[in-house]
Amino acid sequence: MSYQKLAKDILQSVGGEENVSSLTHCVTRLRFMLKDNNKADKEKLEKLDILQVVESAGQFQVVIGMHVPEVYKEITKISNIGSGNESAAEDGGKSNGKKKSKIFDVIQGSFSPIIPAILGSGMLKALIGILVMLGWLSPESGTYFILSAAANAVFYFLPIILGVTFGMKMGVNPYVAGTIGAALLEPNFTGLLQHGDKSSFIGIPVVLMTYSSTVFPVILAVSTYAVLERFLKKIVHKDLQTLVIPMLSLMIVVPLTVIVFGPFGVYIGNALASAISFAMGKSAILTTFVFGAVSIPVVIMGLHWALVPVMISNLATIGYDHLLGPVQATAFVGAGIALGVFLKTKDKNIRSTSLSSFIPAFLSGITEPVIYGLFFRFKRVFIIAIIMNAIAAGLCGAFGVKATQMAGGIFVIPTFQPVWGYVISMGVGFFGAMLLVLLFGYEEKKKAPENALEADNKDAKELTVASPLTGSVKALSEVNDPAFSSEAMGKGVAVEPAEGKAVSPVNGVISNVFRTGHGIYITSDEGTEILIHIGIDTVKLKGQHFSPQVKEGDRVKRGDLLVSFDLDKIKEAGYEVTTPIIITNSSTYKNIARTEKETVRINETLLSLTL
Repeated sequence: MSYQKLAKDILQSVGGEENVSSLTHCVTRLRFMLKDNNKADKEKLEKLDILQVVESAGQFQVVIGMHVPEVYKEITKISNIGSGNESAAEDGGKSNGKKKSKIFDVIQGSFSPIIPAILGSGMLKALIGILVMLGWLSPESGTYFILSAAANAVFYFLPIILGVTFGMKMGVNPYVAGTIGAALLEPNFTGLLQHGDKSSFIGIPVVLMTYSSTVFPVILAVSTYAVLERFLKKIVHKDLQTLVIPMLSLMIVVPLTVIVFGPFGVYIGNALASAISFAMGKSAILTTFVFGAVSIPVVIMGLHWALVPVMISNLATIGYDHLLGPVQATAFVGAGIALGVFLKTKDKNIRSTSLSSFIPAFLSGITEPVIYGLFFRFKRVFIIAIIMNAIAAGLCGAFGVKATQMAGGIFVIPTFQPVWGYVISMGVGFFGAMLLVLLFGYEEKKKAPENALEADNKDAKELTVASPLTGSVKALSEVNDPAFSSEAMGKGVAVEPAEGKAVSPVNGVISNVFRTGHGIYITSDEGTEILIHIGIDTVKLKGQHFSPQVKEGDRVKRGDLLVSFDLDKIKEAGYEVTTPIIITNSSTYKNIARTEKETVRINETLLSLTL
């Protein structure tokens, strides 16, 4: 793989450097904040040597895999982006225009650079624990204390490190932000605790607390510094800003932090930890089971970063976290699925994908390759993953599993408490997922013995899907909805209907009828899964102007009426009536070709599918 060429192609496909507000990366994906997501060419991107393109929480994410640092490095070489000092506020909130998106971007961008240090410290803690357990290292020796210092440093000095990274994301001087965090750990200040838990600042009472290993106080402090700095830049002469603004910022923000934000931040951290403990105390099994059931979709949407500050805060302050055990269930379940697919399939490409997904998940707890390489590709394994993840996570709750660090994989098993509970939980997830794949398959599609319209030829390898509508034919790329135009839901075609009725395009069974009547899923007798989605955003009509004629489970023949709808009233309500017809199991077919006709009538051939 040429990282330089891939970096150049990715940058070009997202709309060029001028379309990028900021760029960061995590373990497996590039995370772009684009000025205009519509300028990015997802179809072109997905043809590159990447795993997946995901739009979530305002970010345009390109999932690459374990080579993402190399690609990121090449992008920074050929452009002026990704240098680490992008501000979430630089574009004045115009990029994507959503505060929620900015919050997730700031959280991810602040914690992502710290994760390797935390993972490395976790691995070192695991090694120290193993050496002590084996009697090869004495806890009284200088070697033990030096190694422990290396393992504990990132947590103790977290306010400083987080101050720097959070400052970068807030667009302020990161070293002044880090100095604000350092002030909370300075010996003269911490020494005040020797004389009690109260002091004063120019007569104002100060509640003294220990800020080592805390997360939220420095976040509140640097947020205040960001607001203050922007204000000071407006009133301080430009020639004096380099000297005056840092001095005034430290002089104002540090006292405010120890008087207000520091204690408040500690209370926030304690409240969140107490909330988790409360839920665990009420029903640890139910809490972790539900968490395990939703964690994979949460990771896919990129929303897991909202939990990272809470987990790190728990590790740093109370020494353990209840949710990190269930989090690691995803890695072992994913590894089990990958191994099951590897053993089950005969397809060389799928074997390669499954093996390359298994290794990082099993050894180091990295799940993106298996999520985007297998879960997204095969619906059945995605369902298996959610079920087994919930079960494994629920067992963690039943056994009271606690994580003492953030790293995953087999090498850090001794760091979880109790070890036997964690081993049983992860073992059930791993072997259960693998066995389910071996028993039920990974959704390897059966080849249809006959054509949807010409059932007389049992050896036919080409199927056809008739048109459910009469109207003009359009490419999916012309549909004004990225879920369809990007082919994220599958390949297909769109029809601009000329009359208000849709019929069945195949012989088969109704898999689902949307409650609002605007969408119908059909599974043909040959296994083709078809979605007919009438109009764009017509779900907002809540069923008005649609009259479904079938229900889930009904058997239909080609040409049977599925739904009637009022074209004029839908248009009067302001909605487009363009209707995508999607083959949702597109990966089954080698080729899906649409008719070359510009207009089509009901029952005429619309799509040709090659097995």
